[in-house]
Amino acid sequence: MNHDDLPTWSARAAKWARDYHAGLRDRPVRPAVIPGSIRNALPPEAPETAEPMEAIFADFERLVPDAMTHWQHPRFFAYFPSNASPASMLAEQLANAIAAQCMLWQTSPAATEIEERMIEWLRAGTGLPEGFSGTIHDSATTATLSAILTMRERALAWQGLTQGLSGQPVLRIYASAQTHSSVDKGVRLAGIGQDNLVKIPTRADLSMDPDALAAAITADRAAGYLPAGVVFCAGGTSVGAFDDITACLPVAKAEGLYTHVDAAWAGSAMICPEFRPLWAGAEMCDSIVFNPHKWLGVQFDCSVQFLRDPGPQIRTLGLRPDYLETLESSDITDFNEWTVPLGRRFRALKLWFVLRAYGLEGLRTRLRNHVAWVAELAGRITTMPMLEIVTEPRLALFSFAHVDGDVATEDLIQRINADGRVYLTQTRHEGRFVIRMTAGSFDCTRDDVMMVETVLREMLGAGLKA
Repeated sequence: MNHDDLPTWSARAAKWARDYHAGLRDRPVRPAVIPGSIRNALPPEAPETAEPMEAIFADFERLVPDAMTHWQHPRFFAYFPSNASPASMLAEQLANAIAAQCMLWQTSPAATEIEERMIEWLRAGTGLPEGFSGTIHDSATTATLSAILTMRERALAWQGLTQGLSGQPVLRIYASAQTHSSVDKGVRLAGIGQDNLVKIPTRADLSMDPDALAAAITADRAAGYLPAGVVFCAGGTSVGAFDDITACLPVAKAEGLYTHVDAAWAGSAMICPEFRPLWAGAEMCDSIVFNPHKWLGVQFDCSVQFLRDPGPQIRTLGLRPDYLETLESSDITDFNEWTVPLGRRFRALKLWFVLRAYGLEGLRTRLRNHVAWVAELAGRITTMPMLEIVTEPRLALFSFAHVDGDVATEDLIQRINADGRVYLTQTRHEGRFVIRMTAGSFDCTRDDVMMVETVLREMLGAGLKA
């Protein structure tokens, strides 16, 4: 295949994509495949000579679609959505064609400067004050790791970068149990250690207890530990918990600790002014992460980190050998210095396309619909005597369970997902096995959300009230 063949195959791929999305409702959300079946369908060795594209594309159609979990399915209600709007797909095609390595301004002037402007657009769009800058990472895991590394080095006066951690004070990071496991991974990879991630008790509303936070920090200082930072939860993955940042932030500030807000899922909702009270106080924190690829139609990977002052993170992560110098100017942004990898993709292009193609108001309408439809579904589930709501809706997420306990709940979710019309996932809340329900697919409709009710009533039998 060469460049002359590309227009034909690109058009065919675009038509396939259109037909694929149009037919998703006719497919089960998850495939019925046996582990190893796809691998065994592929030859054990690569071909020695070129094969025709017709054969390659035919094998793709034969093997891949029916063996994929369809994340763009409008009835994908598991985990969190990972959206791909048409405008995002188009931008990604163009970015793939340009195939730039966007590590430096001089290797990608347009990519760098569009990224800077997109951060400004999203800062204003989410209601954050002027002064925040930021960058685009691959995922919230990388953004949170970057923040934790910054906490580490700031607490150690940047000595860890040169001297290592041996002989340094033992650092402590604080978060509630509702934070995502990426925080746990971050403290592990940063060399701080899992045992030094202090999980602070929560109040009845599942928010971090500020008194418990203060007590933990005081006790750690007395024991010879060095507190380094606090990670706040704004829309927890399990059941959508929000920390009371306004109540906890004065504790962190008084102790001189760096603060990071994990709003990976819920941050997208902050383009709607009425949802912003949920993360009140975030505007006073040092770092915030949210994923446009979860709920704004910007396909994976695209995770935005806002920074009140990028200086500490650049000092932590930046490294500029002679071969990465830009000789023409020193007054430029090299985004590789803001994150862990040197290599960077042109992620800002799809943000630019999506924000223009749908507009903030169009995106707000989608999010508001998802929140309203999920609340309606939760209300309908309360009429089913065999089910109960365990955690009330927070934005577009709630959890429920079978009244007969964990075994019955687990059996129910297995039957739901085997049916294929909808896809839900589970979590544990306060020791209890529960089913999570979250909507957010770009093409989701009210009827798609209410399909959960239909499936539940069928699964639980005719004894339920209609």
